[in-house]
Amino acid sequence: MDKKELFDAFDGFSQNLMITLAEIEAMKKQVQSLLEENTALRLENDKIRTRLAQLEQDTPAKSSKQGKRYIEGIYHDGFHICNDYYGQRRENDEECMFCMEVLDRE
Repeated sequence: MDKKELFDAFDGFSQNLMITLAEIEAMKKQVQSLLEENTALRLENDKIRTRLAQLEQDTPAKSSKQGKRYIEGIYHDGFHICNDYYGQRRENDEECMFCMEVLDRE
């Protein structure tokens, strides 16, 4: 190899290194962007989970009261709400001890 070929080889190698370095810098920027987005999404996810936990604590009390009122309404309309006779009409609106047990549960 003469000096010119050696110089040309080093020049080509140098250009390849510069291209590779530019690609690595672009990858670093992309990774940095992804890390920032990931951090933001994790924070948002934590806030959503906290809010969801608050809503789940508030919701059961409301739905439980509403469900109990619904069952009481069915019973007062003259229908059984107990497991044995559910949906059947109570004769002469007589009280059913099984239905009363369901109403007394919390």
